[in-house]
Amino acid sequence: MAEPDGGADVRTALLRLRRRGGLPVAFGGLLAGRQFGISELSGTATPSLRGLTVSAGNGLGGKVLTLARPIAVPDYPLSRAISHEYDAAVAGEGLRSVLAVPVVVRGRVRGVLYGALRRPLALGDRTVAAAVETARELEQELVVRDEARRLLSVTRQPVAADPAVWEEVREAHVDLRTLAHRVADPQLRAQLLAACGRLARAAAGPGAAAPERPAVELSPRELDVLACVAAGATNADAADRLGLRPETVKSYLRSSMRKLGAHTRLQAVVAARRSGLLP
Repeated sequence: MAEPDGGADVRTALLRLRRRGGLPVAFGGLLAGRQFGISELSGTATPSLRGLTVSAGNGLGGKVLTLARPIAVPDYPLSRAISHEYDAAVAGEGLRSVLAVPVVVRGRVRGVLYGALRRPLALGDRTVAAAVETARELEQELVVRDEARRLLSVTRQPVAADPAVWEEVREAHVDLRTLAHRVADPQLRAQLLAACGRLARAAAGPGAAAPERPAVELSPRELDVLACVAAGATNADAADRLGLRPETVKSYLRSSMRKLGAHTRLQAVVAARRSGLLP
């Protein structure tokens, strides 16, 4: 079974789960197609769980997949609350107390995170709450990843010579730059920024000449702010969108205007488009 997208996000989530929940072992994975498999391990001593394919309804994880709610068992091999198809893999790692929480995105279970102890013990509310919080954070990261993939697919479509379409492209450019700062996966972040560059170099608009070679270099944040301004955002709007203070947005805007030799926001946007810095 191929590893699903989001492996780096899951690994980060498992480290958070261990730290927050005080759990020595964590593992989990995301659905790949219709199958769910354990692809990521943290704190394990053996590879017995890696690659294990879990069917809906079977075992602790399969029950979580079906019910879409957290479930904990204080002693996995003796539990009557679950079926025992995966006892050999669990015993191979020496696990006893196990917690599993679903990762739910837009109403659909996308994966399961597990935390475990090597002794039988009822896990407290604090540990369960930490696991649920970690799953919620992973869900948000997957929403960002999904949106990034959607926007990347948009950038690969041919752009018609239609002003309305170009406005959509420019809005997508802003979204891509905004999402890039929220993506933990460096490979995906690089793809997003590369797509931004392709959009910026495409053209300044229907019927325009090819962009000139950039005479100035703007920092990533200066470009973020200017892209928001080009899409019609106020300083307050840009600050909210980028997670910055309005004063910080104003500072980045002044700096980009100075570099571009512009005296107004509009002049800065026009100069950036002519230089191929913005679409």
